[in-house]
Amino acid sequence: MKPLGIVAFVAGSVAVVIGLLLATVLLGPILFWVAWNVLDFAHAVGLPELGFWGIILATLFLGLGWIGKLVITALVFIIDPNWFHGAAQVRWPEPTFKNFIAVALLALIATRPRASREWKRRHRRHQSGY
Repeated sequence: MKPLGIVAFVAGSVAVVIGLLLATVLLGPILFWVAWNVLDFAHAVGLPELGFWGIILATLFLGLGWIGKLVITALVFIIDPNWFHGAAQVRWPEPTFKNFIAVALLALIATRPRASREWKRRHRRHQSGY
């Protein structure tokens, strides 16, 4: 019975990890899509709605660090350099509750938990005298 219990534990752990990975990969783009296209934040700031790949790249752009942002910018420049010549009339959105929710969702994607861990690590070093 012990081997069966270990196998069940490992299988359950693998299922949880896969579920968390899928939730992370799917949740970010879904939140971005809701904020940008459904809540119409794109129109509120004067930008166009994004398609599937635009949402994926924008979500990654918000969630990645500086190097990731640089790679995404390079990919966009290599694939479609004319994109940078597009005219946009960006403006500050109206202060509505819908726009507030959209900004909050985008900020949630852009929040990086690693920054919190960095601060805690520095704070502990400072307290210990290093």
